Amino acid sequence: MYKNHSLMLQDLAAYSSPKAKLSKMIRAKEVLHVKRGIFLDPEDHTYSLYSLASVIYGPSYISFESALTHYGMIPERVYSITSATYNKNKNKTFHTPIGDFYYYYLPKEVYPFGILRKEESGQGYLIATPEKALLDLIYKTNDLNHPEELSSFLLEDKRIPEEKLFGLDVSLILFLAPFYKKKQCLLLEKVVGGNHG
Repeated sequence: MYKNHSLMLQDLAAYSSPKAKLSKMIRAKEVLHVKRGIFLDPEDHTYSLYSLASVIYGPSYISFESALTHYGMIPERVYSITSATYNKNKNKTFHTPIGDFYYYYLPKEVYPFGILRKEESGQGYLIATPEKALLDLIYKTNDLNHPEELSSFLLEDKRIPEEKLFGLDVSLILFLAPFYKKKQCLLLEKVVGGNHG
């Protein structure tokens, strides 16, 4: 589990200068300084990267390639964590000793829907449903103007298995897609819906 700055200083209260001791521990790699105010014990591997992602920058939830890998929809092992945030109009990247964390903004209107709460190692995190993770990905990908282009992007470029793609919940896609206010997001229902039945 991570500790914040004040907890770290409490732990080091016996030292004459807790701040100096903390700096020394970071230099000696006895403590991992993930980001300002977030520290990890390098020997403790029980932390959840998904849970840490929301602590590093939020509000945010796991989405895009990270969520699609979690659901077994894309074959690549994703070595960075991709999350969605909103209303910042600026994508963010954090390079840390435990990995890279990427945050992409979405329209505020779509943000609250299609999110599940899960746990990893007893630590809670938020993750997009498969449908929302896919719509988030389509939203941030340019030049998908026709159903054929979208279908090719998902099945060939991203290598999503057909049974996973065509097994998605069309009603959830129909509900979510208009919130993105981007034509290409509306195409997903045509691709998935056209193959139902």
